[in-house]
Amino acid sequence: MKRQENIPIRLDYLLKPGFIYFSDKPISISTVLGSSVSVCLFDRRQKIGGMNHFQLPEIRERERSTPIYGNVATLTLIRMMLSNGSRESHLEAQLFGGAHNLSISHINMGRENIRTARTILNRKKIRIISEDVGGEVGRKIIFNTSTSEIAVLKVKTLRESDWYPYENDR
Repeated sequence: MKRQENIPIRLDYLLKPGFIYFSDKPISISTVLGSSVSVCLFDRRQKIGGMNHFQLPEIRERERSTPIYGNVATLTLIRMMLSNGSRESHLEAQLFGGAHNLSISHINMGRENIRTARTILNRKKIRIISEDVGGEVGRKIIFNTSTSEIAVLKVKTLRESDWYPYENDR
């Protein structure tokens, strides 16, 4: 599937925590991250992509598995891409989030979320081409699924208006 460069992408699908979004059509996906992590996958050949947003590292109990967990969300996103004709060798990943704010929690959940995503991507031999992870501040990211371009905006506090539809002090 070859995309024509002059076709505009559909704007802004907001990905909420615990969800996955894949599109075989050009789209811009955005999400807001604190300690949670997003894996953005892109197929270099087909020029398609998807994103997950997970809050907890992993779950081993199948009956409780949901995409709120990194192992479920990342493996499911990979399966979605593969079921659409992608090959693991054509996929590349970008990794975002995993902040840790000591004033909110003494447990560094962000670090564990990052570790889970990296472990799965490495095991599947999917190359991580860029990342912006860790630190103490949140991020808003916007992912263009047809070009793999990502905008990262770092924020000290996440406002309610950072979530789509944008309002008030935005």
